[in-house]
Amino acid sequence: MKQNLRLGTVAGIRIGVHWSVLVIMALLVQVLALTVVPMAAPRLPGVVPWLLGVAGAVVFLLSLLAHELAHALVARSFGMRVEQVTLWLLGGVAELGQEPPSARADLLTAGVGPAVSALLGAGFGGLAAGLGALHAPAGVVAVCAWLAGINLLVAAFNLLPGAPLDGGRVLRAALWHWRGDRYRAAATAATVGRAIGLGLIFLGLSQVLITRSLAGLWLTVVGWFLISAAAAEAATDRYRALLGQAPVSAAMHTRFACAGPHASVAEAVAGIDMSPGNRFIALRTPEGRPAGLARLADLARVPESARAGTPVSRVAAPLATVPVVEASRPLADVAHLVARAGTALVVDHEQLVGVLDANDIACAAARRDPRAGLPDGPH
Repeated sequence: MKQNLRLGTVAGIRIGVHWSVLVIMALLVQVLALTVVPMAAPRLPGVVPWLLGVAGAVVFLLSLLAHELAHALVARSFGMRVEQVTLWLLGGVAELGQEPPSARADLLTAGVGPAVSALLGAGFGGLAAGLGALHAPAGVVAVCAWLAGINLLVAAFNLLPGAPLDGGRVLRAALWHWRGDRYRAAATAATVGRAIGLGLIFLGLSQVLITRSLAGLWLTVVGWFLISAAAAEAATDRYRALLGQAPVSAAMHTRFACAGPHASVAEAVAGIDMSPGNRFIALRTPEGRPAGLARLADLARVPESARAGTPVSRVAAPLATVPVVEASRPLADVAHLVARAGTALVVDHEQLVGVLDANDIACAAARRDPRAGLPDGPH
């Protein structure tokens, strides 16, 4: 998932937020300021409930971050690559660059997130009880009690036994251990995840129709997300089964257009085939390292009169936004990165050696199974 705002790193893991987190923040602040706090302390001055609402919403987002970081840190302890942790509209996601090496690793990585949320819920519950006994301000106690309840709800919801929820990964790990077949276990978890998503959509629409309340739309959105994510996981697992341990180098393009980052647009496109099939120019430093990726469509939009004086790096996507993968890395492990970004640069000991796009992965899969379709494009 794209990070619109980078917050920094924790233990070397990139932390960021998607713009949609603003939506959930606004909703949480409103619930706390207009409902939770006034019910406990109706006579607070006008601005105080809103300050407590903001504080409660921020602490809850930090709780979600702790949940996802727990996944990431346990995954890394088992040797799995962790790409980043992102907070967004429906919570958070820890993006792992590879699959668990064993059912035990899968179980512990999945289970630690709900465990952390449950511990946080118990901790906030104890804090609320303690503050209440000390006759602390009722609004503060109410926010702590709300944090206890919402964290316990997060733990319970995530334990529903369907992918992509943590409970679905627990189910996958248990079936993997029992059957010895990770891919069959993943397919079962994805099927259960789709069923749970359909159930949530049904409940949400029923709530809208019966109670005339739009609150049911939230369940519908969550259900739709579960169905979409479960289908995406099933497709990814099928690609993993097809591609096995084939390396990136087996599918990448080794003949590709290149230019220096300080070259002008005119120099970059000189002699380049501008046909629709040739869509990119990779930027490479004099030392041979990747420096970015320029799309020919973007270069073509630069007026001819300005091309000689416009550096290609000004038009290109900066390296920070382009996936850079090792040639020896398993192709299946980078499929999700390429599907999201469209194209990745391939390096060998930091030297740019190839370009990989979604069609390359689809062709590699088709060589193993002619029925394999194209992977999803960037979102």
